[in-house]
Amino acid sequence: MKPGKIVVDSSVIVKWVNRIDEFHLEQADSLLSDLESGKIDIITPEIARYEVGNSLLKKRLELPLALDSLTTVYNLPITVFPQTQKLAFETYRMAHEAKTNGFKKVTYYDAAFAALARQEEAILVTDNPKHQAKISGVRVVPLETYNRSSEVDEIIGSPAKGGTTHNK
Repeated sequence: MKPGKIVVDSSVIVKWVNRIDEFHLEQADSLLSDLESGKIDIITPEIARYEVGNSLLKKRLELPLALDSLTTVYNLPITVFPQTQKLAFETYRMAHEAKTNGFKKVTYYDAAFAALARQEEAILVTDNPKHQAKISGVRVVPLETYNRSSEVDEIIGSPAKGGTTHNK
């Protein structure tokens, strides 16, 4: 069976590279375990690397630790998608539609992950679902429910264990 695709955003990736002041680490680790066991493929848009770098900068890490964390970002066994013109247009359309529908805080950055999920027919897993969950046409799973999500279980072929997802 072909592994299911999961898009992760920078709120998940940062947990893999620096655990300081982070929550839902067990669920983030479960994603990597599922990847390593071949249950899922993890993908992300290239903007995630910039966002993770910015997050590390905000943590005020000492330079050696920050550089080690960035090295880990580039060595993770995930597929990073470049932003093509087609993906940029879809990202803009999704952000624009969300704003038009009254969700003023949805950013182009938020929509980049949702657009990749839509393009690749993947589930988006995020530790910050408040904005992406408002974008229509994308299945969003909060990281905190990753181990209990019936939607994720469906994509990786496991029986549902309960929990909630945001279906849009």
